[in-house]
Formats: sequence, structure tokens, C-alpha cells
Amino acid sequence: MSRIVVTGMGVISAIGDSVALNRTALQQGICGIQRLEMFESKYADKMPFGEVKISTSALQEKLNAKEHGITRTMLLALHALQETIQHSGLTAAELASPDTALIGASTVGGMCLTDELYHDANKQDGGSEYLSSYDCASVTLYLQQRYHVGGPLNTINTACSSSANAIAYGARLIKSGLAKRAIVGGADSLAKFTINGFNALHILSPEICKPFDRNRKGLNLGEGAAFLVLEKEEDAAGKKIYATLTGYGNSNDAYHPSSLSPEGDGPFLSMQEALTTAGLTIQDIDFINAHGTGTENNDEVESAAMVRLFTTPPAFASSKGNTGHTLGAAGAIEAVYSILNLQHQEIYPALQFEEPIAATGLRPAAGYVQQPLQHVMSNSFGFGGNCTSLIFSKA
Repeated sequence: MSRIVVTGMGVISAIGDSVALNRTALQQGICGIQRLEMFESKYADKMPFGEVKISTSALQEKLNAKEHGITRTMLLALHALQETIQHSGLTAAELASPDTALIGASTVGGMCLTDELYHDANKQDGGSEYLSSYDCASVTLYLQQRYHVGGPLNTINTACSSSANAIAYGARLIKSGLAKRAIVGGADSLAKFTINGFNALHILSPEICKPFDRNRKGLNLGEGAAFLVLEKEEDAAGKKIYATLTGYGNSNDAYHPSSLSPEGDGPFLSMQEALTTAGLTIQDIDFINAHGTGTENNDEVESAAMVRLFTTPPAFASSKGNTGHTLGAAGAIEAVYSILNLQHQEIYPALQFEEPIAATGLRPAAGYVQQPLQHVMSNSFGFGGNCTSLIFSKA
């Protein structure tokens, strides 16, 4: 079977509004987790967030996106997709082809405008312009209409593994012959719905998060978007190839609505399946972009699963110390970071880490280093134990 290659990528996050700016920030160990400025919340002064420091109105102007019912989630997605299409060189004809799939992912979608919708529902007899934007699929539908994408269309919401699953699903569409190319990724914006919800779970940190640290206090919510273009290797002749998507695995331990099983069954099985589909062994993985949310449950369980599978895990780090947890966008954003690892043969430092978790003693990468990398694993674990691992390999 032909290899699946990445021929385009785009990203926007709290540390930059392009692939190049995100890479520079990762190299320099820049943390984009700060006080809220673009979004009103009663928690603005109580905890930090990974906010994109571009206002919604500025994004609308920059992207010429002033359609009825536009949401911030749509704008972040459009920004990342625009860069992806530019990098990949996809033509209007290719986008409109029935062979081009668009697979999006989101957990927030149009729920970032819940307040506006509620206000309109109580004040306007004619309904609200935001009603059609509230649907989970609204972001993907907007992108499809904006770029006239002509092939299979889908939206995945499996919580924090959403866009990692979108990437795996796109690859499967290509391998099964249902698409010639797939634009895959996800987007999420900060919203009262998620801030209040995560706060109710008592897993938001009042400080900047410390993934894999013994004294971690929880996660910081973030926002952003990222997309990749996947194609068969023979269809990408003459194009720049950023990396190969060699493996993917998904499992669900169904242990608890918001926690992973103590044994780490979900993470263990997803990593194991990714290795199997890639035809690789544990010795082949050079680096792991860990899910690493900074919560008590996730980091200890993910650490235990890595030890269970690898015995002595390879170098690893979580980039959520840079961007915050971007929920449905996290898998795609971190896929871009994993590809940057391979493309430039470099590992980015884990931020805010001080002391290892006692149960495993694992220490994430301490500083920026350049070293040979052939295969990088990227983990994304969601609520309900929906766990996905991707493996990217050097082009």
C-alpha cells in the first residue's frame, strides 16, 4: 500500500499565527499562557489561558470573513486552513474535486456564542443569526462552503482526541480509495461553556500548567487550530513532503466519563496499535509528543502507560506548557509540532517542569536539542478514555 504523506500544514495558537512563528516559539521555550484579554470571563483574573492574542474583529478583517453568524472558532479554523492550502499549493480545481475530503474536528464549535444565542432567543421573535453556527459541524461546513471542497465531509468530536482522530480518519479514506487527498485537522476557541465546565471538574490550574511535574495543579485551557493535507506518495510527485503518516491507533478504555483508567489501558493500547499499523517496534520511536495536560490523573496514567509499553521510554515532552490545552484542536496542532520535530531534527523543551512524578520518575526533555529523529509519536487522549496515537516519520 502506498505511503500517506503530508504535503501541507497550517497552524494558529497562543504562540504564533503561522507554522514558522510556532516553531520559533517552541525553539525558544516561549509560553503563550497568560491573562485573558480577548474574552470576557469571571475567571479572567483567577487563572491563565492559552489565548490567541488577535481579536475576533481583527481576524474577520484579515480573513475577509464577515458572513452571517460567523464564530471565533470558524475564524481560527479558516486562518489555519488558509495557510495549509497555501503551503500545499492546492488549486481551486483540486479543492472542488469529489476526490478531496475535508475532515474537521471541534469540541466547542459554535458554543462559543452561547450567550449571544440565549440573548437572541429571549429578545428576538425572528430567531438568532447564531443558531446555524451552534451545530458541532458548523465549522467544517463553513470551511467547505468557503473553499468549495467537493469530496467527503465529516466532523469528529471525541473530546481531546478529536483532531487526531480526524487525521487518522482522513488517512483511512485515502487508503480505502474514497478520497485522493484529505484536508484534516481541527479548531476550538475559548468559551464560557468550556471554561465553566472544566472549572466545575476542578481540573483548571490557578497557575501556568506543569505537565508531568509532581506538583502539577491542573490544565490551562487554550484555543487554536491546525490542518494538514494528506495524499498518497505517488500523487504528491513534485510537491514538498513534510513527513509521512506511518501509524495510528485508537482505543477506548471506557473507565470513567472524564478520567483514564489507573492502569492506562487506553493510552497503552492506542500506542501499541499505532506501532502495529506503522510496522515499527518500541525501539524505533525517537520522541513522543505526549498528551501531558498537567492534570493529576492524565500525567500519571500516561507516564505509567509509557513505562508499561516502552519500559524505558524515549525522550518526550508536552507542548501544552506552551499553548495550553486546545481541546479538539490539540491533536492537529501537536501533529504539526511533531512534523516540525522531524523536518528540522530537533526536540523542543518541556516548560515549567521541576520534579518527576514519584510513581514513574520520568523526566520530560529539559531543553532544546538537535538530534537525529526518524519516528515521532503524538498522543491525544480524550474524555471517556478515547485515546489516539499517531506516528509520523521523516520524509
